[in-house]
Amino acid sequence: MDKEDLESYLEAGRIGRDVREWSRSLIKPGSSLLELADRIESRIRDSGSGIAFPVNVCLNDITAHYAPKFNDDSVIQKDDVVTVDLGVHVDGFISDTAYTVDLSGKYKELLKVNQEALGEAIELIAPGVSVSEIGATVQKIMTDAGFKPIENLTGHEIKQYSLHAGLSVPNIKVPYDWRIKEGMVLAVEPFATNGVGRVMESQHAEIYSILEEKPVRMREARILLKALSERRKLPFAKRWFAEKINPMRLELVLREMASAGVLKKHPTLRERGGGIVSQFEHTMIVTSDGCEVTTL
Repeated sequence: MDKEDLESYLEAGRIGRDVREWSRSLIKPGSSLLELADRIESRIRDSGSGIAFPVNVCLNDITAHYAPKFNDDSVIQKDDVVTVDLGVHVDGFISDTAYTVDLSGKYKELLKVNQEALGEAIELIAPGVSVSEIGATVQKIMTDAGFKPIENLTGHEIKQYSLHAGLSVPNIKVPYDWRIKEGMVLAVEPFATNGVGRVMESQHAEIYSILEEKPVRMREARILLKALSERRKLPFAKRWFAEKINPMRLELVLREMASAGVLKKHPTLRERGGGIVSQFEHTMIVTSDGCEVTTL
């Protein structure tokens, strides 16, 4: 990794950390999910960096990919468990970080175990280490405490303008022996739950990404692709375009583009058993003898 790329990754990590810590004060009963996401995304833009993916604000058993709708009227309740997952990029070099807040006070142990699992996983990150060993460690910490990891979600390798770029970092022991290499950038994100330990897709999606650029027929589709050109294939939120394109028309355009293989939709994910879910995440660069966490 050359010096300029490294500096961009470090800058993205610093901004991600600062925005994450600033955003904690926004998590309180009565807060609008739409306003929360908009304020976090505005803070990222105001920092001079870019939004790597739409801010996810997930409540209780909602595990990932919940980005508020353009007219979302959902608010945080006093007993909610709230997870915020945010991404920053500097010239396409990404940081990805997440945290959970338990407003109910009932799930302190779940969050504590989740943070412990992330810490132990980070300690293991080094060249030559098997991702199966990391997954096994996360799984043991959680199951020994009476919880379960989400087995069908993983951490991921990151490359410029690519959020999920090759290597996966599982949260359970796996039969494959993929190994970490020096210079990799990884987002490690254990999910913990008191449910069954698997997620399922809902029917609804507010997040999309470009799958393959192809000629499109509809005028609004061309407007959309032109606006997204600078993002390359980084994900975007439907609500970002609700003021440029009539929302009903936008829904039709996105559906047709997804059917044509131009766009990939990322449906909201929920814990299959309805369990409460916690998530903590950091991004790190693998060094010769360990890793440097960019979002700490």
